[in-house]
Amino acid sequence: MIQETKVNKTLNIISRWFVGLVFLFSSFTKGVDPLGTAFKVEEYMTAWSIGGLNFEWALPLAPLLSMALITAEFLVGIMLLTGSFRKLTAWLLLLMMAFFTFTTLYDAITNKVSDCGCFGDAIKLTNWQTFWKNIVLDVPTLFIFLTRLWPRRKRLERDTIVALAAIAAMVVFGLYNINNEPVIDFRPWKVGNTMIKNLDEGLETTNQVTYKNKATGEFKTMDSKELMDCYAADPEWGDKWEWVGTTTVSPYEIVNPKNDSVVSFPVIDADGEDHTFDLIGAIDGPVLLCTIHHIDKVNERGVKAIADMKQLAMDRDIRFAVVSSAEQSELLQFLYGNTLMDVEYYFSDDKAIEAMIRSNPGFVLMHNATVKGKWHYKNADKIKDFPFEISE
Repeated sequence: MIQETKVNKTLNIISRWFVGLVFLFSSFTKGVDPLGTAFKVEEYMTAWSIGGLNFEWALPLAPLLSMALITAEFLVGIMLLTGSFRKLTAWLLLLMMAFFTFTTLYDAITNKVSDCGCFGDAIKLTNWQTFWKNIVLDVPTLFIFLTRLWPRRKRLERDTIVALAAIAAMVVFGLYNINNEPVIDFRPWKVGNTMIKNLDEGLETTNQVTYKNKATGEFKTMDSKELMDCYAADPEWGDKWEWVGTTTVSPYEIVNPKNDSVVSFPVIDADGEDHTFDLIGAIDGPVLLCTIHHIDKVNERGVKAIADMKQLAMDRDIRFAVVSSAEQSELLQFLYGNTLMDVEYYFSDDKAIEAMIRSNPGFVLMHNATVKGKWHYKNADKIKDFPFEISE
């Protein structure tokens, strides 16, 4: 046990505040977006296995585990700062840091999960950066644990109030952000962000053709110049390969304004044509996108919100389109089953949609490649009061 001296008491305070503030920041960045943390938990459950045991059976528990993790981090952070329940806090901190350190070391070695999500979408760290961050935190954690028995006044009533208040505060904060779009958006699709940088450069779309080798079954996709080169190199090339289809490719890239990294958000129609620039660029006027990342989880209130927003778009003379990750047959069954037959519909990746907006369904207003507004389906009525003329 470490001797209780004036220097060591100061080190204890510094250690508690340092680790406590890190835990509070970490819990806040995850608590502002609990669904994003739940998606990360699902990623771990899918990627990890122990022997022949996998954790996919626990996927439905991901939202609950997300809130439990966020609340536990926030609770430990508050108790470290206030010196509440010192013995209990020291044990919780030690166990959590041991778990985090082992998990991030395994991630760094195997790279099964590329980003632990320890700071949500606010700060992205590599797996090795995250592991060394935890090693740094392990030093004050161990010091806090070894000084947990130092004499102090018993304040059971005060400590209980602090702990209960911390739990209640994070639960309320987290539930609010689940039932609304996050109060602070750390993702690329933040309202006000322009997602295509070279919008005014007048770039032209190109066509790419796909051919299949009749003998080997190999597929090859190329532009017109490459196709002509194939014929020039082998006059009999056309007899060996058969045409599969033609795809229109947009020259515009969607980028994260924060770091200029490319953001994946493919939007294709039923024929495989690329409509990313058409919908995200939205240069001909505002486009109200209805996003659905899990069509089987859309409830009656969500369906009503889609119908109401479709009607609102018609009344305001605004283009309305559904972007879903569902199979075409599933989406058509959903649309026809809910009398939404005449709605424009497109397809994208579920992860890309989840990164754009957490709500399922959700509504995103785009114009000139800029995110003008984002709404949870539970707040769809607020769209009726939105001044669409500012997007004109």
